[in-house]
Amino acid sequence: MIFDTHLHLIDQSALRYPWLAGVPALNRDFSYDEYAVQARRAGIEGALHMEVDVDPADIEAETSRVKALSRHKASLLRGAIASCRPEEPGFAAYLERERADPFVKGFRRVLHVMPDELSEGALFRENIKRLAGSGLTFDLVVLPHQIPRAIALADLAPDVQFVLDHCGVPDIKGGAEHPWREHMAEIARRPNVVGKISGVVAYADAGSWTVETLRSYVEHTIECFGWDRVVWGSDWPVCTLGGGLATWIAATHALLAGTSDDERRKLLAGNAKRLWSF
Repeated sequence: MIFDTHLHLIDQSALRYPWLAGVPALNRDFSYDEYAVQARRAGIEGALHMEVDVDPADIEAETSRVKALSRHKASLLRGAIASCRPEEPGFAAYLERERADPFVKGFRRVLHVMPDELSEGALFRENIKRLAGSGLTFDLVVLPHQIPRAIALADLAPDVQFVLDHCGVPDIKGGAEHPWREHMAEIARRPNVVGKISGVVAYADAGSWTVETLRSYVEHTIECFGWDRVVWGSDWPVCTLGGGLATWIAATHALLAGTSDDERRKLLAGNAKRLWSF
């Protein structure tokens, strides 16, 4: 069975997503019900909702809506990685509110579409350190050239558990592996960082990628972090840009052919359950 650590739900009737205007293929609702049908068919037993970079005024409403969905009978939703703005003075109070809610398992601030300097601000870094001892994780979504900045955050807050999304967002379509490979090896040396095998089909050429297109990126990520420090995510519905949920799961199983049962269990569910205490 599979635990999905990276599910996005989009409900434009209730929440605002400014960035969707620039991505026509995703600019519609993607509901829990639509996901659940596909997920159950593919062997997904549970999921974490990943924030979808909603309008800042809607951040807490997004978490509340996902939590409400989790209360439905037989819901796959087990928790949420909530959006946050560590660069703002209100983060400390926000953190205290979210810590009181066991449904919130961690936070993410989208960085790969933001100025490189955002994570270098004094307030941002001070607020990231506030996560120490909270049991809450922080997802890092950065481009390959930004990985050194992610390394700086991991070094700054060694008692915070970080999760590096999407294999470090390599340029698979462009066939670029450097300096991505070197940066991945370096960030993986930080014991407080876990690698997430997700998102890669969206970075490949939608019309021509194969399992072999993805192999070097996925295998290098696993080699760097080791089987005890990798988790799996669907990145639905972004994965629809590269073939969809069933296609990505099939590719995952093909990539794992030849690995042991124990290794597959760790990546597909075991590590996630341990990391977020499910």
